Amino acid sequence: MNISVVIPLFNEEESLPELCTWIQKVMDENGFSYEIILVDDGSTDQSWTVIEQLCSGYSHIKGIKFQRNYGKSAALNEGFRAAEGEVVITMDADLQDSPDEIPGLRKMIVEDGYDMVSGWKKKRYDSTLAKNIPSKFFNAVTRRMSKIPLHDFNCGLKAYKKRVVKSIEVYGEMHRYIPVLAKWAGFKKIGEKVVEHRPRKYGVTKFGWERFINGFLDLASIMFVGRFGKKPMHFFGLWGTLSFLVGLLLTAYLIVSKAIDPEYALTNRPAFFMALILLLLGSQLFLAGFTGELIARNSADRNNYLVEKKLGV
Repeated sequence: MNISVVIPLFNEEESLPELCTWIQKVMDENGFSYEIILVDDGSTDQSWTVIEQLCSGYSHIKGIKFQRNYGKSAALNEGFRAAEGEVVITMDADLQDSPDEIPGLRKMIVEDGYDMVSGWKKKRYDSTLAKNIPSKFFNAVTRRMSKIPLHDFNCGLKAYKKRVVKSIEVYGEMHRYIPVLAKWAGFKKIGEKVVEHRPRKYGVTKFGWERFINGFLDLASIMFVGRFGKKPMHFFGLWGTLSFLVGLLLTAYLIVSKAIDPEYALTNRPAFFMALILLLLGSQLFLAGFTGELIARNSADRNNYLVEKKLGV
């Protein structure tokens, strides 16, 4: 199979028939073998009824329904598990992503050798205040922290090699950071393509301001897990040791000061409380590192590393 199109959705009953018809038209014009995987993230409208009708009429359309709303990341992860195409395309169900971009995205994966290609909505039709300005700030911070030169991390229109989506797990709100997850999994050739962004035709957006706060918290989490997930002692042990040593030096200073001047009031000095806090903090960080190491070394996937090739094995 050439292409799997994974579409997470929540309350998009009006747009689904038009979107699937559009995708079919693009696929047929280019002679691609394909499947469309519609993942209903606990919709409360008639989205699942529409999906059932589409599945009964077209064999290449598949549907997955969640019992309740789990979020876009869970929907994408389930769609990735079901995908069988050599190239996996993701897009939103609101018709703001154009299926006409699919051949160009596939070409970058198959012919240009990219592991992953992310869409860039260079010209947007969203509210400037509500989305554009916060989105630019969010992307700038993510680009700087992850060292991945993308302009639009949160674009729903992306293309992947099948191996990429089978090697990563998307959870929580991590759909914004799939390029970061792919990079940490060892897929370094990540490209970008300017794509068309269309005005919303049906319904309303499902995301609010809280997504930006959650986004930055998730970025901090994924950067930490990516670097120290299998070696937590390298982080907690380093800072714990530094904190404990500084506290120890302050303690030595206070002891010497007391020995020189017996009238020296230790408990009235700010240095006394600083030393106490640093010693306690250093001990707690060190213990956190040991606990993290115990968890990491006893986890089922402690040696779950990606092997690219083997010879004579």
